[in-house]
Amino acid sequence: MFGILAAATIIWIFTEFRFDSFKIPFGGPFLQFPVWLSFLLTVLWIVSITNAVNLIDGLDGLVSGVSIISLTTMGIVSYFFLHDSNIFLTLTIFVLVAAIVGFLPYNYNPAIIYLGDTGALFIGFMIGVLSLQGLKNSTAVAVVTPMIILGVPITDTVVAIIRRKLSGQKIYEADKMHLHHRLLSLGLTHRGTVLVIYAISFLFSLTSLLLNVSSRIGGILLLVTMGLGIEILCELIGIFGINRTPLLNLLRFIGNSSYRQEKIAKYKKCCEEKKRK
Repeated sequence: MFGILAAATIIWIFTEFRFDSFKIPFGGPFLQFPVWLSFLLTVLWIVSITNAVNLIDGLDGLVSGVSIISLTTMGIVSYFFLHDSNIFLTLTIFVLVAAIVGFLPYNYNPAIIYLGDTGALFIGFMIGVLSLQGLKNSTAVAVVTPMIILGVPITDTVVAIIRRKLSGQKIYEADKMHLHHRLLSLGLTHRGTVLVIYAISFLFSLTSLLLNVSSRIGGILLLVTMGLGIEILCELIGIFGINRTPLLNLLRFIGNSSYRQEKIAKYKKCCEEKKRK
């Protein structure tokens, strides 16, 4: 962790890759951060993305494939959609993509070469640094785009933190409830699980591209739909916990009359018991 913090600090001091301003999406104001806040946000973003990518490194080829999809999308966005398009940034992204593409056949199941913590942390660090250019760009949806592109590692990390807090665990304690663990527990093979997560990553990337060509209303609807889709998927595979399905329960309550009557009856029974006490 100290090494990542030190590297992120060096990036902030000696390069232009820093989170010092951004435009709030959908017509919001342009914000310029003070130096201290720029430093904190930059380091926090790089450290968070680095660790999020490392966190999903649980299966052969998973980080490599997801990184290829995410970085390719990031390269397309940086060239076609950023307000200040930077050819050096785009070339750097695609050089990294080419390197990972060459590595993937040896890392895919059954792996001949493993990424390890060093490889996963390096890829995560590079993604975190390169995506900073999109975070501070002045296009309307720039601040949202890199977060969507990196949807798989970010969602898995955020859900893990929520799950552990709800369960009374320390947030840094490892468990077997990550996205790839849950898909494996549902009966998918190693390769099947990796391909499903590739597909999810592709959907996130497609959403980020559509967001850049959508109207304000279309963008809002796209984000709401994506948010609901993420919640339903997480509840279906049990990533929050086996019995934590609030949205699915609400949908059942609305659409299933027998389930609704059962819940209403239980609620009335509980109310009557409380009155007796």
